[in-house]
Amino acid sequence: MENSKVEPPVICVVGTANTGKTTFLEKLIVELKGRGCRVGAVKHHHRGDFEIDRPGKDTWRFACAGADAVCISAPRKAAVIRRVADELMLEEIVPLLGAVDLVLAEGFKKAGYPQIEVCPPDGCTELVGRPDQLIALIGDYHGRFDRPRFAPGEVAQVADFILGWSGR
Repeated sequence: MENSKVEPPVICVVGTANTGKTTFLEKLIVELKGRGCRVGAVKHHHRGDFEIDRPGKDTWRFACAGADAVCISAPRKAAVIRRVADELMLEEIVPLLGAVDLVLAEGFKKAGYPQIEVCPPDGCTELVGRPDQLIALIGDYHGRFDRPRFAPGEVAQVADFILGWSGR
């Protein structure tokens, strides 16, 4: 019998800068966790290099020494930093998240995953997500959109939508 691992559903939350994507995702994660979901979260950082360690700490020192991968493990949390030749695709990142029921990714506008777009507080006239991947919209869009729309405060309704959409 073949051992096939089922990947969790992935939804990308997209939008222009400063639209409230991170704030909305924080609230959505709290809502989904309150419903018993194991949620993986991925942030797309498009500005190049970044560090999550503080200079001088052991893991930072290991990375500076040239380690290709550095892991820090504690009783309730672990993190891995791995050097890569090219930016990882979202489909390469998802398996690294472990046992989760759902993955919410901020960004990844070009990825071939379902997307929910967050409009700026004053609304938008153009969408930045992939039209073939957009499954819902948050905020005011001044155009035609024939899929579900939600107000930024409708976090519980978005959670209902996502759970229904994903079959969870």
